[in-house]
Parts: sequence; C-alpha cells; structure tokens
Amino acid sequence: MFQMTVSKALFLLFCILDCMEQSASLPVAQTNSLYLNCFKHTRSTRTRVQQLLGKYKEQQLGNGQFEDRSRHLKDLPSLSTEFYRWINLTEWERLHAAFWDMKTYWNMLEWKRIQLENEEKDQKMVQDARTTLTQNIRHIQLDLRDLISQVSTQMSSLRSSWKRAASALAQTPLNPASRSRTVWDSRVEGYIILRDLDLYLTKLARDFLLLATKIQL
Repeated sequence: MFQMTVSKALFLLFCILDCMEQSASLPVAQTNSLYLNCFKHTRSTRTRVQQLLGKYKEQQLGNGQFEDRSRHLKDLPSLSTEFYRWINLTEWERLHAAFWDMKTYWNMLEWKRIQLENEEKDQKMVQDARTTLTQNIRHIQLDLRDLISQVSTQMSSLRSSWKRAASALAQTPLNPASRSRTVWDSRVEGYIILRDLDLYLTKLARDFLLLATKIQL
C-alpha cells in the first residue's frame, strides 16, 4: 500500500537529512531551508486542523468521535497517489500541484467559514462556540496563505513567467459544485473539508521533505 511504502520512505528521508553535509552552496542552502521551513509549517498547520476537526465534530455534529469515510466532495483534490509516480515528480510538478491543491482548500475553507458566519446572522445572535470555529478556520487559512506564498515565490524562481500567471489567478472566484440539501449535509461538508485537509497536509509535508532532500543531494 502507498501509505506503508511512503512511511518507510519518510523514515529514510529523515535519515538522509540527518546525514547532510553543511557545506552546501548559498542558493542550495537557502532553498533547502525554505523547504524544511515549509515542512515544519505544514506539520504545525496540520496540528491546528486536527484540533479544529475535533471541536467541529463536537459542536456541529454533536459527537467528537464522529467518523464517515464514505462521503467525499468532488471539489477537493484527490488524496490517492501512485508511489512511483509521486517519487519521480519534478520540483516544478510538485510545487505546481501543491499551489493549486492548497488554493482549493483555502477556497473551500472560505466557503464554509462564510456559511457559518451567515448562520450566525440568520439567528440574529453571536454564538461563542461558532465564532471560535470561524476564527480557527481563519487562522488555518492564514497558515495556508503563507505556505501558498512561499511555494509561489519558489515557483517564480524556477520560471519567471509564473509570477505573472500567479497574479492573474490570485482572484479566481470560488464556485463549488457541492450543494447541501439539508443542514446536516452542510455540517458534514465542513467535516469532510477538515478531514481531507488533515490527510492532505500529511502528504504535503512528505513533498516538502522530499524536495529538501533532493535539493541537498
């Protein structure tokens, strides 16, 4: 299975990083540092997502142990990856995929956050618990925006044409295909977004770790 194989690869990558020489040239060292910082940032963001997911399940679904792996949103990036294709992706391909996937998750969080805020307005009262959820979602969005910015900067260093393309794409509007039929469906959609983001950030951390290793070798 991919997950077991990647776990072994991740262990090997840690070993390689521990054995890296400190005599890298300045540009290589800077790029390596960028990817290692992104790796750490991604892991800390994932911790935030896991904490928020627990709160969301308790407050919106009424059960902190709620799990449903059968439901998916077609707007979200696929989490399945063929190992040998993943390991052989170029730096550009890996960054390009990360940019678009993180942008998609940022947009889906924005969509869900606005829904929660509108619910507050409809009820004509501010609920402290729900307000905390929207604030936590915003914090995660800020984390993702920082990662997106760092990835985009590195992409611009690889291809000068990317800066102009990224500027043009920055204001792409969100129009998710998912549409809730009931209040319960809407709440489960929020769970799915956070559930899949948790899994995606694990995959993204591996990407950054692999990039740091390849840059150094």
